Amino acid sequence: MPIKIPTALPAYKTLTDENIFIIDEFRANTQDIRPLQIAIVNLMPTKVDTETQLMRLLSNTALQIEAVLIRTKTHTSKHISKEHLKNFYKTFDEIKHRNFDGMIITGAPVEQLPFEEVDYWDELCDIMEWSKHHVHSTFHICWGAQAGLYYHFGIQKYPLKEKLFGVFEHKVEHKSSILFRGFDDVFTVPHSRYTEIRRKDVKNCPQLKILASSKEAGLYALMTENGKQIFITGHSEYDAGTLGREYRRDKKAGLDIAVPKNYFPGDDDTKDPIVTWRAHAHLLFSNWLNYFVYQTTPYDLNEIK
Repeated sequence: MPIKIPTALPAYKTLTDENIFIIDEFRANTQDIRPLQIAIVNLMPTKVDTETQLMRLLSNTALQIEAVLIRTKTHTSKHISKEHLKNFYKTFDEIKHRNFDGMIITGAPVEQLPFEEVDYWDELCDIMEWSKHHVHSTFHICWGAQAGLYYHFGIQKYPLKEKLFGVFEHKVEHKSSILFRGFDDVFTVPHSRYTEIRRKDVKNCPQLKILASSKEAGLYALMTENGKQIFITGHSEYDAGTLGREYRRDKKAGLDIAVPKNYFPGDDDTKDPIVTWRAHAHLLFSNWLNYFVYQTTPYDLNEIK
């Protein structure tokens, strides 16, 4: 089944060229079915890339999805046009009267700042508090996961000695978790961050369950009961070139950045990367949508509590 997005959104052409099943708004409105309402709080500066990556994964399901893009009002992005934000994004004030089947809170390149020093922190706190009663299941990614864990449970983030940067092997710890149904014993995930959360802090929080982790990258997936809140510390949504673009950006800026691990063949940045995480990324998002959103969300969104 398709994902419903505006035809003028840049992701529309990209996904259509990839033969992703897209449905336009007119056709969707003539079908007798309620699409899942998924809010995407896009905190990434590369908004178009992130929109495309997430919608690519959300489309890989037998469900009709209506994605609503949300931006922060208290922060003005410098990497996207005002016209793009005006045409395709809503502010929290514009959607807070609604309920949603699911919500995604993305990462953001602010993890080296204390949470309270992020200029949109208060607004994000309002969104996360609102999500507890207006969203059936919220999926937090990377810094978004750290922010959610800190806001909801007081779990701190800690600086790493060096940037965790590359593609790392992971294993499922909670074998019966349906979020990881169909996963191989070992699967890979891209990471790009300077901070971590620690197992001992999570273990001291009875509301959280550890689902998957990595020897090198640490905790990867955590969840509250029934998947009301899901926290993913990596970037399964990244496309083939994302880590490479980040590497070259930091290198050009004169930062002391190492080649992303396990990304370029032989760590040779003149070669094309080999993607090893794409299949599991699709499965992760499909499982979330199927088991934690579609299977359990009320048909009447007004019944979400």
